[in-house]
Amino acid sequence: MGFLSPWFLAGLAAVGLPVWFHLLRKHRGTPHPFSSLMFFEQRVQSSVRHRRLRYLLLFSLRTALVVLLALAFASPFLPGGPLPAGGGGKLVLLAVDDSFSMRQGDRLERAKQEAARVVASLQPGDRAQVLTFAGQVQLHGEQTQDRAALQAVLRALRAGDSRASYADLVRAVRSIAQTWPAAAELHLFSDMQRSGMPQGFQDLELPASLRLILHRVGAPVPNWAVEAVTAPARVSEASKVRVQATVVGFGTPAGSRRVSLVVNDKVLETKTVEVPAAGRAVVEFAAFQAPYGWNRAEVRLEDRDDFPLDDRFRFAVQRAESLRVLFVHEGRDQRSPLYFRAALEASAEAAFVVETVVASAARGDSLSRYAFVVLSDAAGISAQFEEALRDYVRRGGSLWLALGPSAAGRGRLPVVGHAVERARHALPDVSPPVEWLDAGHPAARHARRWSGVRFYYAAPVRLDEAHVIARLGDRTPLLAEQTVGAGRVLMFSSTFDNVSNDLPLHAAFVPFVEQTARYLAGVESQPASVTVDAAIVLRKPGDPAAAEVFDPDGRRLLSLAEAARATHAPVRREGFFEVRRSEGRFLVAANADRRESDFAVVPEEMLALWENTGQGPATSVAGGAETTRRVLAWPLLAAAVLVALAESVVANRYLSLSSEAA
Repeated sequence: MGFLSPWFLAGLAAVGLPVWFHLLRKHRGTPHPFSSLMFFEQRVQSSVRHRRLRYLLLFSLRTALVVLLALAFASPFLPGGPLPAGGGGKLVLLAVDDSFSMRQGDRLERAKQEAARVVASLQPGDRAQVLTFAGQVQLHGEQTQDRAALQAVLRALRAGDSRASYADLVRAVRSIAQTWPAAAELHLFSDMQRSGMPQGFQDLELPASLRLILHRVGAPVPNWAVEAVTAPARVSEASKVRVQATVVGFGTPAGSRRVSLVVNDKVLETKTVEVPAAGRAVVEFAAFQAPYGWNRAEVRLEDRDDFPLDDRFRFAVQRAESLRVLFVHEGRDQRSPLYFRAALEASAEAAFVVETVVASAARGDSLSRYAFVVLSDAAGISAQFEEALRDYVRRGGSLWLALGPSAAGRGRLPVVGHAVERARHALPDVSPPVEWLDAGHPAARHARRWSGVRFYYAAPVRLDEAHVIARLGDRTPLLAEQTVGAGRVLMFSSTFDNVSNDLPLHAAFVPFVEQTARYLAGVESQPASVTVDAAIVLRKPGDPAAAEVFDPDGRRLLSLAEAARATHAPVRREGFFEVRRSEGRFLVAANADRRESDFAVVPEEMLALWENTGQGPATSVAGGAETTRRVLAWPLLAAAVLVALAESVVANRYLSLSSEAA
C-alpha cells in the first residue's frame, strides 16, 4: 500500500482529542450546600477513578473516526493488475486548436500532421478521439481503435474564426477522463497563444490519471490589426457621422500604416497613421457617405502583413429617415423643449426630429406619424386631444409624461388617470437625492444613478399598476412605466427644465433622454458589430414574431421551428449576418476576437508546470510494465460516515443514561 498525499497522515495526531475527552479532561464535582466544614478533616481525594477510561465503545468510535478521516485524505492506494500487453489500453485524446490564429500560415496543417503521427503510433488496445476547442469544445466521432477513421477526421478539420480557451478544453477533458478507468493521454496541438490562458492557473489543473503532451506549431510573428471601430449603427444624416478606428501592433516595430474606410466595397477615404512599437494608434474618418438602408462597411489596412485576416474590421450601418417626436408644452415654458431638443441632437446617431406645439393648440388628427409623444407639464390640453392621445397609446403608441406644477394642478394624469397631488418646491440643500434606480431598464441603463442630481420638485403620484423605475429618498416615485393597451406610458415626476431640478446640467441628462427616446420609439440599439462566439439578439422574450437568420453565405442558421421561438442566434464566423423579421430586416457584422491576433506564446516555465499537473499518479511503472492503482479514499470516507452515525447513536444513549442517573 502507498499514499498519494502522505502529509495528511499528520492528522493522526488528532487521536489525542478523544483521549482528552475521555481520560485527561479535569474532573469537576457537583457542589452541594452544607452548613459548616469546620469539624471535617481535610484529605486528598484519590483521582485514580477519574483517570480510568469510561464509555469504551464511544471512545473507540471517536478514535476510529479520526483515524479514518486522516487516512482518507492521505489517499492510500493498492497496486492493481498490469495494463494490456504492449502498453495498450490507454485513451488518447487528440486536441487540435482550430481557432482564428491557426489560420496563419500552415499552422493547422502542421498540427494535423503531428496528430496523424500520434495516430500512427497507437498501440494495440489503445482508443483515441479527436476534439477541437475553439469557441466551444467539439468531439469529432467516437472513441475508436480505427486509425483510418481517425485520420479521416483529422483531414476534415478546418480552422475557424473563434477564440481558443485552454480552460474550456481542460473542463471538457476532465469529464472525459472520469469515464475512463485506466491511463489516458492528452495530446495538445496548438500554437500555444498566451491570450488563450485563463487568469487562474487552477483552471488548467488536469486529473491525476491524465498525462499531458504538448505539440507546439508555429512561432510568434509580428502582426498589425484593426482592433476596433467606433461607429453608430443607425444614422439619419451621414455627413455628421464620424468613424474612429484603432490600429494595434503586436510585437511590431514603429511604423506607418495606410488605413481606409470602405462602404459597400467603395473606398471613401484613406489616411496614414503612425503606430508606435507594439502599440496602438487611433484614426478618425469624417467623410462617411452611405445610401438609405443597410450598408456593409469596414475599416481595413492597405499594407498587408503575415496575417492579413485581421487587417479589416467590419461594421453595419443603417441610414434611415429621422423619427418624429411631438413635444407638447405650455406656452410659458420655453426651457423644457430647448433642453430636450439639445439632448437628442447631441446624439451621434441623430435619429430624432422634435416638433414642438403649445398645449392649447395640440390636435390629435395626425399622431400616428410620430414615434412617441411628450407631454411636458402640459395642463391646457383639450379633452379631444386627450381622447386622441389615449387611442394612440392603446393602438401601440408611446407617451412620455413630465409632471410639473401645471400638470399636477389637473389632479389626475391624462391617459392613465392616476391621481396626482401638488408638491412644494424644496430648497436646494434639502432636496432628496435619488435613492433607488432600476439600472436594468432601458430608460435608466445609462443614467449613472443620477449621482449628485437634485430634484427640487417631484409630483407625488398614486401608482397602483405602474412599474417604478426610480425613487427619491423620500419614497416619491420619480420614474415609472405603465402599459396601456398595446402601448406604454412613461411617467417622469419632474420636468425637463432646470427649474424643478438640475438634471439638464449633469452629464446623465443626454444619455437619459436619448436612451428613453429610443426605448419609447421602439428603436432597438443594435451594435454596429459583435465578436465571434457572441449571440445576435433576435427579439425579446415573449415576442411572437419569427426571425430568420442568414449567414454571410446566405444560408439559414435556424430551422423554421427555431426561428419561431429562438431569442438569440449564435455567431461562429466573421462576416455580415442578416436578420429578417415581419417589420423589416437588419444586418449584424461579426469580427474575430482580436486577442487571437496576438501571437505571443505561453512562457516555457508555465507550460512545464502545466505538463506536471497531469503526470498520471493513478498509474505506476514497475519492472517496465505499467500497472494501475486502486485508490481507497472514497471507501474510507464512506466508512467514516458510517462510524460518525454510529458515534451519534451511542453518544445519545450514554447521554440519556446520564440524565436518568442524575
